[in-house]
Amino acid sequence: MRMRTWNGRRVRELMKATLILANGSVFSGTSIGSTSDRICEMVFNTSMVGYQEILSDPSYTAQAVVMTYPLIGNYGMCNEDYETDRPTISGLVVREFNSEPSNFRAARTLEDVMIQYDIVGIAGVDTRRLARHIRDEGTCKALIVDAQTPSIACLAKMRSTALPTNQVSVVSTKSPWISACANPKHRVVAVDCGIKHNIIRSLNARGCEVTIVPWTVTVEEVMAMHPDGLFISNGPGNPEDAKPVIALVRALRGKLPIFGICLGHQIIALAYGASTYKLKFGHRGGNHPVKNLQTGKVEITSQNHSYAVKADSLVGTGLTVTHVNLLDGTVEGQKCAADRIFSVQYHPESAPGPQDSAYLFDEFIAMMEGK
Repeated sequence: MRMRTWNGRRVRELMKATLILANGSVFSGTSIGSTSDRICEMVFNTSMVGYQEILSDPSYTAQAVVMTYPLIGNYGMCNEDYETDRPTISGLVVREFNSEPSNFRAARTLEDVMIQYDIVGIAGVDTRRLARHIRDEGTCKALIVDAQTPSIACLAKMRSTALPTNQVSVVSTKSPWISACANPKHRVVAVDCGIKHNIIRSLNARGCEVTIVPWTVTVEEVMAMHPDGLFISNGPGNPEDAKPVIALVRALRGKLPIFGICLGHQIIALAYGASTYKLKFGHRGGNHPVKNLQTGKVEITSQNHSYAVKADSLVGTGLTVTHVNLLDGTVEGQKCAADRIFSVQYHPESAPGPQDSAYLFDEFIAMMEGK
């Protein structure tokens, strides 16, 4: 999609685009955002709101997201709601695209941001049909391309192009930086595997000064900062690629409180000798029911992950399951009380919601206070 001027107004000029899956399935639509060709992993998200947080979540690096909610772009992009400074998502697939948002907070349109960060997109697609395809066949490689490109050439290009690995190295900060707060009570070192800004905000709001460090940080560097606790963040890709972080957790477990979210949850499991596996189509949405086995309560959670911890691999590791997903029984939480370490697969910090699990940050604070 391009913008041109007509009678003094900027109007959208539609360009045809095609989405081609690795099995040859073709979906036609119109181009939005960048007009580059893009090969990426195709996933879907069932959230009704929060496209800005999804677009700017580093965990979507090298992926194109199918939004099952039919209208996207209608409230624009707000400066306060980004989850990272530079989005690294590959693409966005929508049913109906709105380029004229109505929202007093909006600073820019969704398409302006997509063009700035070279994010490709396609609109006018039957996204629910596409989501069902991914659900039935599994996450797959896909290509978003100009409609005039022959399908045979597209398939050949996809088959000869491997999806990127070790995306944590792409999104992690290159040098430490501090997110300060008024009257700090605790020092937290956060290992950046693709950390979302709202995690940092959630810690700051509870009196934590947060030092965000690269994923390659060493034990000596962490301990030299004299932290009260260590946080292992979310991030993209296969947790087994994050070997420096796995080694860090293994070395520091039992020495200070540790809290992990999403990829951090998987990394902690690997550090204790458990194993992970890739889900058929992952968990991505804002309405996943999770049962807290310690309280018996059910929490509605926000999720975004391709991998999960193997439940039977936790036997004998010292970790115990604390939360389970009520849709498929997968492990959603674990802890080792003796080592003062715990983690969850879902996102308790999630904005715009739900907020059922925000108490987990309070548990981390209490752990650092020795309660």
